Amino acid sequence: MPGCRLLAVETATSACSAALYINGEVRERYTLAPRQHAALILPMIESLLAEADLGVGRLDAIAFGRGPGSFTGVRIAASVTQGIAFAAELPVVAVSTLAALALGAMRASGELRILAALDARMAEIYLGAYVQDAGDLVRLLGEESVCRPEAVTLPDEADWTGAGSGWASYGPQLMAVVGQRLHRFLPDLEPRAGDVARLGSARLGRGETLRPEQAVPVYLRNQVVRER
Repeated sequence: MPGCRLLAVETATSACSAALYINGEVRERYTLAPRQHAALILPMIESLLAEADLGVGRLDAIAFGRGPGSFTGVRIAASVTQGIAFAAELPVVAVSTLAALALGAMRASGELRILAALDARMAEIYLGAYVQDAGDLVRLLGEESVCRPEAVTLPDEADWTGAGSGWASYGPQLMAVVGQRLHRFLPDLEPRAGDVARLGSARLGRGETLRPEQAVPVYLRNQVVRER
């Protein structure tokens, strides 16, 4: 959405990031820092706002990676978003972490069909099949799911590019299922706040906002894994 000012946070995986979307330009802070998200995310936000000389009250909305992902990480993103949005009386935009991963994979690889997979522990993955949509964004085919790698089913007969930690953890199992329909895979790619911001801006433009108290995580399963 041109002409908007959006803050975005993404902490659902080992990566921690924050981003500012201002009139189509994205500024981002990003680091791989397992279990340090709570200490890092607020300084990242403060640094971005100071660099842009922008107060929270001048934002149009806050977007956050709503999961699926790490139980603790997704909760951090939701709680930080709620806190800032309540204080500044701002609307919230919830963005799928898998969608952000897929968008990042498209930008990194130039591929237009992404099987985004995150390690969900308990020998399972979080999975979403995304294709490029209008405006260089993404569209989900079917539904996001949590499943065992060997139980993955593909939505159509086309070729796919894999992305995310699910491919790093369960590459052989996924390859056995996907077989020759996998064009390439990017196992080290992590979801980033910059892509949450890009997707969040589009959703804001369509009026798809939430009240701060509605900024809640999406886990895709009821049983929560104790994180190592």
